[in-house]
Parts: sequence; C-alpha cells; structure tokens
Amino acid sequence: MPTGKIALTTAELVIVGLEADTKEHATRLLAERMVAAGRVTEIEGYLEDVRLREGQMNTGLPGGIGIPHARSAFVTHPTVAIGTSSRGVDFGAHDGPAHLIFLIGAPDGSDDAHLHILAALARKIVHEDFRQMLRDADSPKVIADIIKKEVTL
Repeated sequence: MPTGKIALTTAELVIVGLEADTKEHATRLLAERMVAAGRVTEIEGYLEDVRLREGQMNTGLPGGIGIPHARSAFVTHPTVAIGTSSRGVDFGAHDGPAHLIFLIGAPDGSDDAHLHILAALARKIVHEDFRQMLRDADSPKVIADIIKKEVTL
C-alpha cells in the first residue's frame, strides 16, 4: 500500500449526471463507487450506518445540497463521493431537492475526521459560486480537482 495521505476524493468517486429518484438510491450509487475504490468494505453495512444517521435528521441543506454521512466500521479511509443531479434528489431540505450530493464516510471511531470533513465542506458549500462551479463541471476529474483544491482539512 502506498504511503502518504490518501485523497478525500478522486474522479472515480464522482458521478456527473447522477440518475436517482430517491435519496436511498442516490446514496447507494455513490456508496458503490466507494466500494469499487476500496474505501468501503461492505456496502450493506455501510448503507445501514448511513440510514441510521439519516433517521436522526434529514441531511438536505439549503442551496440544493444533500450531505448524507456516517462513521462506519466498513469505511477504510475518510472519503467523499460526489454526485451531481440536474433533476435533483429529495434529501428533506425546505428549499427543494439536492443537485449536489456529498456522501461522506469516515472510519468508525474517527470522530475528528468526520467532523473535519463536514466542517470543511460546510465552509465552502455556503458560497453560491462554489456550488455553481461544481454544478457547471462536466467531468468527474474536474469536480475531484475542485474539491481537492478548495476543501482543505
């Protein structure tokens, strides 16, 4: 295994044009990317952890954001999988569906990593210009590069 810091996201963790009718389906599609990238070891266990967290409070935020997240024993490295959806997916925000979905996974017991990722994303997604940059991006690589550059832990 290579040494050094593992990137929070990569192009393989991004879906441009995510096609999902429900938050559960959107979350599954993004979680499948995490499994394929070796960031999640067991998809059903991880999705259950996300469902339990989502059951505590909706993760839809104003501005067209969905930010499902969980600490889980099935996550190997702090990770963000990202989906963009032109149609939008209902994550329970009062202002409508999410067009940008950030699925955050952090290893169980890594409270700090989980909170740092949420805080770093929150600092950026409150800015419309940042959200628009992501919505306008036409490739997974561009989105991953924006996150790597703009979201610092």
